[in-house]
Amino acid sequence: MRPSGRKPDELRPVSFTRGFTRHAEGSCLVRFGDTHVLCTASLEERVPPWLKGGGKGWVTAEYGMLPRATHERTRREAASGKQSGRTQEIQRLVGRSLRAVVDLVALGERQITLDCDVLQADGGTRTAAITGSWVALFDCLRWMEQRAMFKTWPLKDHVAAVSCGIHGGTPVLDLDYPEDSSAGTDANFVMTGSGGIVEIQGTAEGEPFSEATLAELLALARKGIGELVARQKEAIA
Repeated sequence: MRPSGRKPDELRPVSFTRGFTRHAEGSCLVRFGDTHVLCTASLEERVPPWLKGGGKGWVTAEYGMLPRATHERTRREAASGKQSGRTQEIQRLVGRSLRAVVDLVALGERQITLDCDVLQADGGTRTAAITGSWVALFDCLRWMEQRAMFKTWPLKDHVAAVSCGIHGGTPVLDLDYPEDSSAGTDANFVMTGSGGIVEIQGTAEGEPFSEATLAELLALARKGIGELVARQKEAIA
């Protein structure tokens, strides 16, 4: 039995609140159970210097966790003067995931930054950030479309992410913190709406896992991401 009482292939309750903030071109508060992440999309009429004059845009991300997003207060990274390796790894993952479904040439020489701020953490903050950022990005692009800022719609597909792992010897979908902290194997899967794999991050915390176990987790992830994409479609309808 999972600590939450969910079935092995059951997601936590998922919701998207669009337009959560007033000023950003796109914003979404995404909830994966008790994990809540605010995703905002900001448009800038510039690109990084190494892209200037190349005729295409850029999508990037920044990620952060509020001090009391967790059980005990975590010191702000700004106070220590540098980001942790974990923070850098997650924001790069979010950026890669969104770029996988954006036509950067159609975007033009502009940059969209996805800011992912974890308000409350209960496992799966990076997967929630990716899934919610897609909705914020969609709304930012709609804002641009209304102002005739591109000729071709730049968003090629949906993208979403989910965690899977082995808890108590059973493959399970969408781990919350009690499961994630005790899982023998855990993995994060990022996929497009059409089923393409963007990234897989898998780790054995104890015994190495087999190819057959990876296949089981991948099957669970496909099911979960299919449901997440369906909910993204409902949210933007």
